[in-house]
Amino acid sequence: MRLRCAVLDDFQKVATEVADWSLVADDVEVVAFDRHIEGEDALAAALAGFDIVVTLRERVPFPGSLIARLPRLKLLVASGMRNSVIDHAAAEAHGVTVCGTASSSTPPVELTWALLLGLARGIVEESSALRSGGPWQSTVGADLHGRRLGLLGLGKIGSRVAQVGLAFGMHVSAWSQNLTRERTDEIGVELAPSKEDLLASSDFVSVHLALSDRTRGLLGPAELALLKPTAYLVNTSRAAIVDQEALLAALHEGGIAGAGVDVFDIEPLPADHPMRTAPRLLATPHLGYVSRANYATYYGQAVENIQAYLAGSPIRLLAH
Repeated sequence: MRLRCAVLDDFQKVATEVADWSLVADDVEVVAFDRHIEGEDALAAALAGFDIVVTLRERVPFPGSLIARLPRLKLLVASGMRNSVIDHAAAEAHGVTVCGTASSSTPPVELTWALLLGLARGIVEESSALRSGGPWQSTVGADLHGRRLGLLGLGKIGSRVAQVGLAFGMHVSAWSQNLTRERTDEIGVELAPSKEDLLASSDFVSVHLALSDRTRGLLGPAELALLKPTAYLVNTSRAAIVDQEALLAALHEGGIAGAGVDVFDIEPLPADHPMRTAPRLLATPHLGYVSRANYATYYGQAVENIQAYLAGSPIRLLAH
């Protein structure tokens, strides 16, 4: 009897197109879900008949309580090689193998600049006006050349965002709790003396930190108040790094010129969520990792992981 594999959150209905699932077709029946399944009870009911689950990033939590309700589950494949919403100890205790995939940092770098440029030049507002018969030119674009880009985090993504900023002729500075001058010199940017200095001196601030106990709520009301009223904030990292209520207040009160956001406290975003109607906000539905090449990697390696599991030699095991 063939095993059954559930592919979660296939919103674009491409999961079975971008990879060759025929490689496991003799042994595995694949069922893709193109709608998000919200809540543990609904997940437990929907996944009860599956032996394998493929999940995207950290969108769907797999706590021990859910894993215990899925007695058929034997293999859980998550995109990326780090996942904080899977209870790895519970998975091991219930005999569930957990594997990951590679994930490129290129798509989130590109989306960061799409948001930043869209904000700076009023792209959405001007395009909407043009297509609807609105005013011909109603905004005055913010310049990048000669302005300061402040980066919170200078890792794989932040460093590549920095290189693009330098190519635009921007002054680029960076800060994080463990960032060294050796690292900033390597990238060719300035080391900000402090988080507060970076926020107060930057015309554009972009967040590129991993979510942890140290970074949760890193930008609260006091920090956002340091930003210039002409400054823009971009967050393609994790929503919880920025206090969401403080950000909404800054947008409504004009404390900042605007924000570009790809991550939210609840995903998918409820229809009545205040982020959907906030002024001065350019928002996208967590598209940072969503690109054809990245999806080909995610699902192609998911197929490889399933093959390896069926052969008795699992690969790309995720550590606890």
